[in-house]
Formats: sequence, C-alpha cells, structure tokens
Amino acid sequence: MKRLALILALLATPVAADPGAAARAAAQALEAASIQLDQADGARNRVRALTETVRAYEDGLEAMREGLRQAAIRETELSRKLVAQEQDIAQLLGVLSALGGAAGPETLLHPAGPVGTARSGMLLAAVTPGLSEQAARLRADLEEVTALRQLQQNAVDTLREGLAGVQVARTALSQAVADRTSLPRRFTEDPVKTAVLIAATETLAGFASGLSEIAEGESASSLPPIDDLKGRLPLPVRGEILRRAGEADAAGVIRPGILIATPEQALVTTPTAATIRYNGPLLDYGLVSILEPQADLLIVLAGLDTVFGSAGQVLPAGSPVGLMGGEMAENAAILSPSGDGGGTRRPETLYIEIRQGDAPVDPLTWFATDKG
Repeated sequence: MKRLALILALLATPVAADPGAAARAAAQALEAASIQLDQADGARNRVRALTETVRAYEDGLEAMREGLRQAAIRETELSRKLVAQEQDIAQLLGVLSALGGAAGPETLLHPAGPVGTARSGMLLAAVTPGLSEQAARLRADLEEVTALRQLQQNAVDTLREGLAGVQVARTALSQAVADRTSLPRRFTEDPVKTAVLIAATETLAGFASGLSEIAEGESASSLPPIDDLKGRLPLPVRGEILRRAGEADAAGVIRPGILIATPEQALVTTPTAATIRYNGPLLDYGLVSILEPQADLLIVLAGLDTVFGSAGQVLPAGSPVGLMGGEMAENAAILSPSGDGGGTRRPETLYIEIRQGDAPVDPLTWFATDKG
C-alpha cells in the first residue's frame, strides 16, 4: 500500500501554462517585422518606416529571448523532475503492466475467501483510475519536454533570420538618415567655436551652458512647449534602469542623470520633437547627443556608438538619434536559460540627463516608466 500511495503522489503538481507560447508569438512578430522591412523601401517617409521596423525587430527579438528563457527553464525543471522520479516511474510502469496483463482465474481469488476477493477487487477498482491519471500526467510531461526541445531547435533559424533582418534594417536606416534633406534647420554649427568650447570644457554642465555660442544664424524656435507632457515622455531606448539620479556608481561617483541598460545596438530615438544642439564626442561620456525640445530645456543622451543628424536640425518626435554599441548576441547566448550568455557579456548603457535652465532635474519626473 505504501508503494501504491507513493505512485499515486507522482506528478501531483499541476502542469504549468504553456511557456512556449511567448516564443511562438515572438517568432510571428519577427516574421511580421521582415514583411515590414520589405515594405519600408516604398514608404513615403522611409526614415520613419525603417525606425518602426527596427523597433519591431527589437521588440520581437527581446520577446523571443524572454520566451526561450522561460521555455529553457521549464524544460530543465521537467527533465530534472523526470530524472528524480525514475524509480517511481519504473514502479508505476510495473504496476500498470501487471494490471494490463491477462489474469488467470487463480489471480482473482483471495486467501481469505470470497469476502477477501471482493475487498481486493474493490481496492483494485479504486486504485486503477488513479494510476491511469498519473500515467497520463507523466505522458503529458514527456510530451511537453519533447515539444519544448523542438521549439528551441526551431528557434535557432528564426533567431538567425531575425538578427540578420534587424542588421539590414539598421544599415538601411543609417543610409536613409544620411540621405534625408527635408528636415528644417534652426541654425548652423560653427565647427571652430565648437572645438574651442570642447577644449575649454571640464564638465557637462559647462558645455551645456555654452551651447548657444556655437550656433550661427539661429532663428527663433517654432517648437511648442512640452510642459504638459511632463511625466509622460517615452524613454529614448528600450531597456532597464540601472541607476537613478543621485545614486552612486561602483566608483562612488554621483551623477544627476539616470543610467539605462540596453540591448546591443539598440535604437535611440528622440522622445519628442526637438532641435539637435550637439552631436559628437564629449569628455568621458563617449558619443553624446544633446536635444532641445523647448527653450531652456535640454535632454542629454550619452554613451552612444553612432549618432544621426547634425546640430541645428529639428527632429520630429520618435526620430532616430543614434545606435548603441556592442556585438549582437550569438544564438547560444540568447538560448541560454540565464539569458546572459553565461555572465560574460556586459550590457550597453545609455546615460540620460535633463537640464532645465542651468540646473539638472531628475529625468524620471519627465519620463513615463513601468517601474515607477
């Protein structure tokens, strides 16, 4: 009876919801992005179409990464569970095999006589459905493991195509931005004054305060104020907030901006219509893009690998500003259950600072996030 009780307890945990559904949905999203890329060539506004295509690829790849991570975790859990229950499974199969055999008349008799035979028959009738139920659960787990492994194998080709597609879309977007001539321009940058300002700059605050000096022939801004958008602007890049304003980094340095971990080569866009005040290298911030959405308000984006556009251009909301650096993850890294390639890869980081007047303000008072 103890053995039967143990068998009846097998796989008592209910089967979880399909963890592969997200990966399958992501594969469909990547296929849709591929179609969108083909259609972008004929779009009237090619830059906007390609920007949306790159975003679609990024969303699909991120969803695929998370979906496959969940599928890999579930597959590992089920495999360990089945290995741990090998002995119990063997017992279950033995009992089911015995019950399924052709029993002779003598096996139906009980030493205690007819009453014992009746009791044993009632016990057998009560136990058999439970054994069948546990066998069905075992079969479902085995089928789920097989399906999850097949899903991960099929995902390799989908990932390869998605990674290739997003690279093509980024290259096409860079070219489309370079070819664009229709953007309005508020001023022309004086390269000599810019070089002098950079050479004399020791802080980001000092550089920001001198930006007006590098402009020639500047016209009055025609951009509407965005005070009513405060707290509702989208973040310029997909990612997670690593450090908030006023928090010290590993070296103990405190900055007034936020730091966002981004995927490799992620697209950075302007959260609202803005004038490019500066594009280029600055101090130890790497490549920097400084945007001015309204008078006395600057959005500083630092740490890019590529910047688009030139100082003085007025960008519509959602326009590409640049790309983050890094190498695209290999298929094996994305398929890793930990999702981090074994801990050998470092995330790209974008530093965002907002300056109102001559003082920095907490960027999270302007941006909408799901983290509060």
